[in-house]
Amino acid sequence: MEMEIRFPGGKKVDAHYGGFTIKTDQPVAEGGSGTAPAPFDLFLASIGTCTGYYVLSFCKKNDIPTEKMSLTVNIQRNPVTHLVENIRIDIHVPSEFPEKYKKAVVKAAGLCTVKRNLQNPPTIEIQLDCC
Repeated sequence: MEMEIRFPGGKKVDAHYGGFTIKTDQPVAEGGSGTAPAPFDLFLASIGTCTGYYVLSFCKKNDIPTEKMSLTVNIQRNPVTHLVENIRIDIHVPSEFPEKYKKAVVKAAGLCTVKRNLQNPPTIEIQLDCC
């Protein structure tokens, strides 16, 4: 699996992967033009959307309507390091959500691949390929 990263101008950085171009930019306050999410915002969104996918899949498998459902991702940062210390994901279900599936949908949400990778992080190597 390979992803190509390009610099289209300003503080924009694009990722080309799987036939898609994922655009990022920095906020205006950081010198960017604010035309796309910042890379770290996409990282946080990937946790929420991945978890949402597993919730959606569980509900579809069990014929549970999802129209009234949503997830909220709450991020707490360390005030000194500014790094994320805690991520809490709340699954909001309507009152008619079947009681017998409440624990199971939380368990399904925990299968999120992004979450599992964060809990067992990969080694990241950075090297220069010159000339």
